[in-house]
Amino acid sequence: MPDETSPGRPLQLGGETRMPASPEVAVLDAVPNPHPDTDYVARFTCPEFTSLCPVTGQPDFAHLVIDYVPDALLVESKSLKLYLASFRNHGAFHEDCTVAIGKRLVAALAPRFLRIAGYWYPRGGIPIDVFWQAGALPAGVWLPETGVAPYRGRG
Repeated sequence: MPDETSPGRPLQLGGETRMPASPEVAVLDAVPNPHPDTDYVARFTCPEFTSLCPVTGQPDFAHLVIDYVPDALLVESKSLKLYLASFRNHGAFHEDCTVAIGKRLVAALAPRFLRIAGYWYPRGGIPIDVFWQAGALPAGVWLPETGVAPYRGRG
């Protein structure tokens, strides 16, 4: 498996980069946090996340919201985009994808707090929403709602 982080030396930023073949081989670049003495929330929103059902091979779609309070490292956004895109041909259940992304980010960044919300579009009439967090939100930090409405059918 590749090096989880490359603090200060983004491997993928500023050049042509190929889509990783799978999440396992994708590299998450980390850069130094310019404000390690300040608690703040950084948010990434991925409204077009896709993966494959591990049973049928059909595509699954989700709206992901990732919030984290960084410590010494930030995730470099291009590497995060490539990592998330590497799930397009990856077969895994909704719960596995959502939690695996959260755990991978925690392993790479060691943030003070991380929350991931996966709002999966309905398949077979049932939406699945998956939420995972690591750490406790530091006192005094404002964490907005994810901004994604829960699924409501016509009714």
